[in-house]
Formats: sequence, C-alpha cells, structure tokens
Amino acid sequence: MPIHVFRATQIVPAPILECWAFFSDPRNLAEITPKALDFQVRSELPPVIQPGMMIEYRVRPLLGVPMTWLTEITHVEPGRRFVDEQRVGPYAIWHHEHTFTALAGGRTEIRDLVHYVLPFGWLGNLVHPFLVVPELRRIFAFREKAVRERFGV
Repeated sequence: MPIHVFRATQIVPAPILECWAFFSDPRNLAEITPKALDFQVRSELPPVIQPGMMIEYRVRPLLGVPMTWLTEITHVEPGRRFVDEQRVGPYAIWHHEHTFTALAGGRTEIRDLVHYVLPFGWLGNLVHPFLVVPELRRIFAFREKAVRERFGV
C-alpha cells in the first residue's frame, strides 16, 4: 500500500489574512474547482471552516463517474493552516494540509501537501501515473489559475 505525495506551492500577491479569509470559507470551493469535475456541494456551508466540520459534495473525479466525497476538517490554526481528510470518496486515504505563510511585500505563500492512498491495491497503483497524477496536476493547475485571477495577478 504505497502512500503517494502531491505538493503544490503558489505565491499570491495578497496579505495572508485576505488569503486565509478566502480559503477558509468553504463556500469558495466551487470557484477553485474545475468545471469538468461537476462539483456540487450537498452540505449547508458556514462562512468559516472549523474542526470537525463535514462537507459533502458530489464530484466526477475520474473518467466522469459521479461519486460522493465527504471531507472532514480535522485541524484549523486560523491564519496559518488547516487540514481536510476524506471520509468517503475515491481514495482509500486522502489527507490534505493547506499552509499559509506571510511573505515580504504583503504576499502570501500557499502550500498544499497531500498524502493519499489509492483503492484497488496493485491495480490502483498501476494506473496512478497515467490517470491519477495527471488529474491531480490538472486540478491544482486550475486552482492556481483561479487564485491568480481572484487575487488580480
């Protein structure tokens, strides 16, 4: 059961509190998710994430197959980091840490660190480089572009 790791980093020309306000509002998830995933929130969302919060949505993450994805926000350090973990969804394990670091000039570094395990044992790992990695790259590239547009880059 290999544990895969995906990392992404983005520098945003906005202060950390402005970035935090955007990313910690779960109502903004759809704005940074590719339309092709047919992302549909099924939970009532408060304006700010909090530990223990569950978010349910429908998504088509692979080959257009619809599925429910249930995420729990497990850790929140306001203005610094939060962690979401999949409880139900396409992965056997999904642990996503979002970290925010203030930089000089009112900029913010946003880092994503994702640890994940694929379902279906050896078969899941066989398709990992051909299906999963390219899809994750597309999703995070879309998010980077959406964040650039959102913060006027």
